[in-house]
Amino acid sequence: MIDMIAALQPLVVGAVLVWSARVKLFSRHATAAAHRSALVVLLGERRALPAYRLLGAVELTLGALLLLPPVSRLEATAATVLAVGFLAYLGYTRRVAPTASCGCLSAQPTPVSGRSLFRAGLLVVAGALALTGTAAWFDALADRPAAGTAVLLAELAVVVALSPELDATWLLPLRRLRARLTHPLRGGSGVPLLASVQQLQLSDVYRRVAPLLRSDVREHWDEDGWRFAAHAARYQGRPATAVFAVPLADPEPAAVRVALVDDATGQTLLSLAGTPPATGGRLTVVPA
Repeated sequence: MIDMIAALQPLVVGAVLVWSARVKLFSRHATAAAHRSALVVLLGERRALPAYRLLGAVELTLGALLLLPPVSRLEATAATVLAVGFLAYLGYTRRVAPTASCGCLSAQPTPVSGRSLFRAGLLVVAGALALTGTAAWFDALADRPAAGTAVLLAELAVVVALSPELDATWLLPLRRLRARLTHPLRGGSGVPLLASVQQLQLSDVYRRVAPLLRSDVREHWDEDGWRFAAHAARYQGRPATAVFAVPLADPEPAAVRVALVDDATGQTLLSLAGTPPATGGRLTVVPA
């Protein structure tokens, strides 16, 4: 099994490299992506785009060599060295330019995150495994087509899951589908969501935190006589979730409460409350 997995790694690394090269060489947004990346800090404004294009050419050449059999040990070594370079570059970017875009698999402006670093680490491991392979990938697939295909699909799925710049392709549609399936407009309480949204938007706590909000209602749920509505927010430069609590039995805007929860730690950064509602259950703010 290990021999088969090692033999298939050139396909995984090659596919990722070719996809990454496509962005750098053929995307009409490549210039903007290069100037949003840490290459500007590392090489300067004038050299950022040529370096971005050159990296794309290297990725395309090496990716094609890995995809086209036979794969030599020299190609596997080059892929491993390039993956180590990616990991070092991303670590450098996160340290010196945390707001700079990765510019890896998409032209979308996406800062380097822990997921990006894990993806680069995965490519390092894949390249190292390719060095240990003794069989060609097409022989491994021919011998065990079902298992080989499953391994390839699983690895590529992990790469996609570790790529924040690809979230709009698969993660956001899944979230929208979940919202349609689990959060209908009218909850089990019989109070329309629109009524709760209007109530919280008329509240004093909403006006006080409105400058911090970065989205409309992203999700909502009912619990213990309250309707909770979560918004994306940013507080003192930190990504957060604003969780509004709207009493289902009290229509007064003054009864609305809000808590800002740090997305990374779950810590409550800010909590504001209006006047206590006349009726309604005990309020417990749960980080979204």
